[in-house]
Amino acid sequence: TTQLHNAPQTAGPSGATIAPATVTTRAEQPGFALAPPHAANTMGITKRDGRREPVDVGKIVRAVQRCCDGLDDIDPMRVALKTIAGIYDGATTRELDELSIRTAAAFTADEPQYARLAARLLSGYIDKEVAGQGVHSFSQSIAQGHAIGLINDRVRAVVETHARKFNDAIDVAQSRRFEYFGLRTLYDRYLLRHPQLRTVIETPQHFFMRIAVALTDTPNAALELYRLMSSLDYLPSSPTLFNSGTRHEQLSSCFLLDSPRDSLADIYARYAKPLVHQRW
Repeated sequence: TTQLHNAPQTAGPSGATIAPATVTTRAEQPGFALAPPHAANTMGITKRDGRREPVDVGKIVRAVQRCCDGLDDIDPMRVALKTIAGIYDGATTRELDELSIRTAAAFTADEPQYARLAARLLSGYIDKEVAGQGVHSFSQSIAQGHAIGLINDRVRAVVETHARKFNDAIDVAQSRRFEYFGLRTLYDRYLLRHPQLRTVIETPQHFFMRIAVALTDTPNAALELYRLMSSLDYLPSSPTLFNSGTRHEQLSSCFLLDSPRDSLADIYARYAKPLVHQRW
């Protein structure tokens, strides 16, 4: 630190007096200390099981990087840093996962490969949601669906009989074929949900296998249909996707009816018939 002392005054060119200053140094200033840095673990996050743990930003970075295999035109740190910026004390891992997904999806306009990254992050999010209900296999998903009144007795019995064969055929890697929009639509509208909790009880691959089992007569035929659907080479229409294997198996989406007479009353009366057929 420095200290100024006044010296004898001298006359300037205009006659004014000038008081020059001399500078002396002092080695120490008593009572001065730097404040310690904030501890890194002052913020905590809440896990899905309710446990609280200190924030570890490295986990967020690694979670994004794991989903980037083969995606050479994206920057995983761009997504990770946006997610880290959204952390607050008490944030849940569910909220952080959702933020990562939305961030990656938002970058799709800059680089289309971000849509694949967002889909992979969403796939992991779905897996965690299903596992959180104790569902770790296709047969467990069907048993859970049957217990809460969603899956019919026929499909439940077939899956129970051939549980190992169906479970072993599930190919989780096939979920990486999805783009974000397709998987988001599947998650929001098609996967079976617990009627009270509103959480999904099946993964995308469980979903495809459920449909395959419901539409076929033998396990081998079911596995062949599953392979076609899981590779996205074939998908049936929406009513079939919605209702296969459930207690209301209304699978039709097209109804052929005779032409009505040329009047508004008859035309709208004819519209009412397919609406009645599709009420499930």
